[in-house]
Amino acid sequence: MAPADRFLTLGRDVHSGEVLARGGDPEAHSMLERTSFVPVVRVHETYHRLPTGLNGDAAEENRLATRAVARLRAVGYRVETDDAFDTATREPHYLPLGAQVAHLAQRIRDASTTDEVADALTELTASHDGVLIALGEVFAATAEFHQGLGQPADAPTAERLRYLAEHRLGVLHSDLAQIRNDLTDRPPAHPQRRACTAEVGPDEREASAVCACPSPPALSAIPTVAPAAPSPAGRRR
Repeated sequence: MAPADRFLTLGRDVHSGEVLARGGDPEAHSMLERTSFVPVVRVHETYHRLPTGLNGDAAEENRLATRAVARLRAVGYRVETDDAFDTATREPHYLPLGAQVAHLAQRIRDASTTDEVADALTELTASHDGVLIALGEVFAATAEFHQGLGQPADAPTAERLRYLAEHRLGVLHSDLAQIRNDLTDRPPAHPQRRACTAEVGPDEREASAVCACPSPPALSAIPTVAPAAPSPAGRRR
């Protein structure tokens, strides 16, 4: 990660008076969003602002901005900020739910058998308490919330959420569950993956070997694509 990605500025804009955060990497952006900041995507930059619903409540703006500084600095980000938001507090950073779900991808990458992958997918597809079922409940609850908000666009938003849950999320759940079930019924061993036992077989010739895994292919054995022939130059007339 580039050092510049670990640096942010967070302060009140001299022109608009908004509290803005600029810089950082995707992890920093997630931490800002978890502290109520809203991403603003422009052609040449992405920055974050506090929600307009605060209606100029300076005390709440200061609290949120100060908390963001504390969270970012706790995990090593360098934050240049206004005196009003500066703090020596370092708020603990806990593993977010999304990172726990993403760990399933690492389990699948490390898997050498079909049942290991099926077990990971089951966490997503389980019919009672899988991640996708829970996500559907989030869509339904958000739709219910919008239904009574009272603005003209709220009822269509609620209907859109219900459509996404039924016709988009439902398809994802059905397809992924079928893949999980298919893997459960197949022979366990993956033909091109195997767990490393960190043991060396008795017929190993190299004394420095630490496991029985085959060596990578030699460069000469890797097929290469010949460069395209240059197009002939046009003739002068």
